[in-house]
Amino acid sequence: MLAHQKITNSDDFFQNLSQRSPKGVYFCRINGWNPEVNALIRKYYDAARRTGVVIEGGIPNPTNQNLAYYQEMMGSQFQMNETFIQLSLRKWLPRMNPGQCDAVTSSVYHTLDQLRQSGKPETVLKNIYIKFMCWLYYKFERILGQLGMEQIPKILYEGEISNHALLLISVLAHAGSDVIVLQYHGDQNYLKLDPRSEFSETLDLPGMTAFPQNFSLEQIRQELNQELNRRRLYGTLPEILNCTNAWLSGNDSVFAEIRKSPAQRGQDQDFFYNCYCRLSGVEEKQSYPNQLYRFYTDLKNAGRNVVILDHPPAQPDANEVSAIQRKNNYTRLEDMIQDLAMNLSCPANLQLQRLFVKSFVDVMLEESTKSDRNLNKLMNQGIYLICWLKRHQSVLFRNWKAPDIGCMIYLGGCQNEKEALFFRFLARLPVDVLILTPGQNQTCCLEDSLLYEQHFTDFLEIAKFPRDLSEIRIGTTAYHAERELDQILYQDSGIYRNQQYQKANSVTLRTTYEEIALYWREEVSMRPNFEIVDQTVTVPVLFAKISGVKDGDVHAYWDSVKMLMAESPYVIYRAPFVQMAGSNNPLKSRCINFLDHGKLQRDKIRRDKYYSYGFLREEIQEHMLDKLQLLLDQRMIRGIYETGTEYDVIATILHLDISLIREIQKFDFTKKNPKLMYILANEKVLSLEDSIIMAFLHLVGFDILFLVPTGYQSVEQHFQKLEIEQHQIGEYLYDLRPPDLRRYAGKPVKSNPFDKIFRKKK
Repeated sequence: MLAHQKITNSDDFFQNLSQRSPKGVYFCRINGWNPEVNALIRKYYDAARRTGVVIEGGIPNPTNQNLAYYQEMMGSQFQMNETFIQLSLRKWLPRMNPGQCDAVTSSVYHTLDQLRQSGKPETVLKNIYIKFMCWLYYKFERILGQLGMEQIPKILYEGEISNHALLLISVLAHAGSDVIVLQYHGDQNYLKLDPRSEFSETLDLPGMTAFPQNFSLEQIRQELNQELNRRRLYGTLPEILNCTNAWLSGNDSVFAEIRKSPAQRGQDQDFFYNCYCRLSGVEEKQSYPNQLYRFYTDLKNAGRNVVILDHPPAQPDANEVSAIQRKNNYTRLEDMIQDLAMNLSCPANLQLQRLFVKSFVDVMLEESTKSDRNLNKLMNQGIYLICWLKRHQSVLFRNWKAPDIGCMIYLGGCQNEKEALFFRFLARLPVDVLILTPGQNQTCCLEDSLLYEQHFTDFLEIAKFPRDLSEIRIGTTAYHAERELDQILYQDSGIYRNQQYQKANSVTLRTTYEEIALYWREEVSMRPNFEIVDQTVTVPVLFAKISGVKDGDVHAYWDSVKMLMAESPYVIYRAPFVQMAGSNNPLKSRCINFLDHGKLQRDKIRRDKYYSYGFLREEIQEHMLDKLQLLLDQRMIRGIYETGTEYDVIATILHLDISLIREIQKFDFTKKNPKLMYILANEKVLSLEDSIIMAFLHLVGFDILFLVPTGYQSVEQHFQKLEIEQHQIGEYLYDLRPPDLRRYAGKPVKSNPFDKIFRKKK
């Protein structure tokens, strides 16, 4: 018999018999859990499943059929001596060799003899002996033929163990088997059977806690089967693996490290040596553009395959997506990954194809462990990876052979999880991945345990990676000092540089009538709700209709308007301002080509020979097209996407009066905004085109006042989703003749009758 030995660490279970000193077996019970215990159980379960026995839910008593067969084969005799037991075992279990039979005989006799010495009568010993024989035949014959071998068989017992089961398993342990008993509810019941722990010992490791609520061998079996299925996803593994960043010396710059040839990086032919790095900021602003150019030319001169991205990779188009073979719906992650991986084809280089598949499976399985795992979302991410790889594969891996290393440079940083996943995928291939975020406000969402990062304190805004000397713009020390001063003066200080921001959204400022004059004179940055978020300005604007004449005083009414004219507004005296019908607008017949499924086709608009805004600043053109799209999206004018009014909207906005265009061109989103007053003193109403223009200018950022002394509904007819602030200030008067207000534009009025109109009553 083999003696029980005390275990020192979990690896002892997996030593061969000749490696154990002294020779013996381990019989442990586990009452708690930690990651090390979890790893031990998984490994031990796998070994017991292959070369031992796994007992789940206890050992059932022999059935009547089991007992009847035993009686038929062995009879009903029993003698309490080793010779009888040995002869019986040879007949009952003939596949055991003599040594195994002797070991089991000694162990069975020893156990029964201890029971006899404790006072058990022979009838009880006979019943226990017969139960042992049935269990050995029906449950443990697989182990008996491995006893005494170099690789020790394993028994894994899950649950509360009974007295007779404990005795038999102790027999098998002394005969040459390792045993682990998993007790999810602690040791109390076991100690009732073995109060001095003579049969087994507890396995105590640091940090052990209670078993997780759902822990079971069935769960482990499912996990192992899942891992086996996942290993099958890889197919034939590549002969080389990535050694990422471990070879970096740490003494050279990242640019110098990437310049190194494969031979300078490492000599082990089982690996390819690649770099995976993100550089934030710049080491020296004056030389940085030239440093990038020299780096690029050095790589090209060395014959390296290089791909540079200056902007986020474009989304895969319909043709790219449709070329990816897959099913519409999946219920199993492994099926989905396996189908997608079939698209990673490289017939001319099977080694490279295997690298593609391994990297793809690795990152997809890792991504699937996130808490928001969703098969459809994962499938879309996988499609993006494959489409983007196919897009760059012909350059990055042109004529690839080990140990060649391509280079992917991304200027700007990953903006979403799809991009981040793509670069995690690339970084596990024979490619150097370099991500550059030199600008102060540039961010990159990529997170990866393999990623190496360097951070510099200086920053430099670079829109495009310099591939040619003509593209390099090098700033002097004074130039960069001035830019830094700009950052100090104009960043979160309430002071703004001229034309500092290029995007803006307008919001209607709700005011009292008396406040209109106050805010009309103020810069937008001084108004309530002004803010700047993500480089976009929120511009509070006035958009109001003033009905009636205060106290019926016509003279004071026009004086108040003259005061408003001091801010140089654009003034319209009578409706309609624009009447499209019969006009000579050449875009009216062409704008059907400018809209596709509700989206402006900006390239077509700009290429059209009648597009007349090309002289404007680029950001102003984009601002105008953004607001035109918003006007359509929000259906602010009646009939949009119902009666074809959307084409009237496009034609009208692309054919504005030059004086309005000039007002838009000079608009600085943090300073005073453009003004427009529309006087409606008779029964005329806004035309459709007038309404379109007013809605558009409101979105652009104009302050707009409709002066309607008659109180008529002369403004609202064509607006659908655009609320105008309404102010009723006094008596309705008709047939008023507006004076020539243009001569007051930009000129302060000496007297201040406006105060009489707008001051609050005390």
